[in-house]
Amino acid sequence: MDLAGALAAAEAASPVESLDVVARMLRDRLNAAAVSFLIVDFTGSSVVRLGASDSVESDEPPERIALPGTLYGDVLRTQRPALQRQSGGGPVRVVAPVTNRGDAIGMLELFLPDHPDEDAMRQIGATAHALAYIVIANRSFTDVYQWGRRTRPLNLAAEIQHRLLPASLACEAAQFTVAGALEPATHVGGDTFDYVVDRDAMQLSVTDAMGHDVEAALLATLAVGALRRARRAGAELEEQAHEANQAVIDNGRQGFVTGQLLHVSLLDGTTQFINAGHPWPLRLRHGTVDVMIPEVDLPFGVQPRTAYRVQRLDLQPGDRLVMLTDGMLERRAVHADLPSLIVRTADLHPREASRALVAAVLHAHGGRLQDDATVMCLDWHGTHQATRSADAGADLTEASAPE
Repeated sequence: MDLAGALAAAEAASPVESLDVVARMLRDRLNAAAVSFLIVDFTGSSVVRLGASDSVESDEPPERIALPGTLYGDVLRTQRPALQRQSGGGPVRVVAPVTNRGDAIGMLELFLPDHPDEDAMRQIGATAHALAYIVIANRSFTDVYQWGRRTRPLNLAAEIQHRLLPASLACEAAQFTVAGALEPATHVGGDTFDYVVDRDAMQLSVTDAMGHDVEAALLATLAVGALRRARRAGAELEEQAHEANQAVIDNGRQGFVTGQLLHVSLLDGTTQFINAGHPWPLRLRHGTVDVMIPEVDLPFGVQPRTAYRVQRLDLQPGDRLVMLTDGMLERRAVHADLPSLIVRTADLHPREASRALVAAVLHAHGGRLQDDATVMCLDWHGTHQATRSADAGADLTEASAPE
């Protein structure tokens, strides 16, 4: 069972049943008792078994499963397949990560009659890799995958906010790894983040619209739409800022949006940076966290013809840059001690680090935020190589006891 075969089988099925078809193929090939797919929710804290139909269903109900302390959580964090022997001589459980360029989409779970050999693990790994592409290809045709990613039903403002975020919340490349995390407030506060990778550069933005709920979501839509339109038309960073400013002035009903724009050359590592009334970013270098203090211009939407200064940002290979919104800095958030937490999470993938930072602030607020809390975490590797290793970790981890 190879990548081409899995993709062809998925293409022949409907978007909703594509995972079921591949699961049945893998079950028959490996004589598995059960095969299913679990999708990770938006916050990375739980999974839902989208499963497979008919005889490939597992015995577990289709409920949301919290990740902390589970084999699923270990696989998601380490991005390595894990094996667990069932008590009483039952089937062997294998869980493999389903990930594309660092974006942890979900997990493939199988129950096999015997310990898998090298060829079986190769097939499982290839299928998990194929499933990532299958999900990405089919999620634009159905709401099934969106449903699985949602911990709770969204109100209108949150629905708008989610649609403004990039389709993948993380991306790995030879020169960098980037990931973002967003925890909406009880009344959505208008936070967004975005990134794009071009041939010679990568660009990031973090924005925070004034107000709450639908008004804030609409302001955010104006700013993000203007930034994307200008960027896709080939505009430089300064022009992107001007476009966002004018869009909010013309249509924002006297609201404003703070923001940060970052442009990093993938050829020589030079950076360009604009700060539009936004909280300063933090940089981790050699175990020390420093606050980057740029020149600060007016937020988007305050004044026509605002001059936005393009600045240089000191970014060296091995640095981690943390861009955030003011919801990460509110009064109770000081108890989270972000600089110390950034140091403690330095060895984590930006995907896990950004989630840990947001989770710490959420905990400091007793689980109810007054403002959105958003983080973008960028690891800069440098320009010394042009390709990355796509190996998600072939080493098999064996769990010591069943769950």
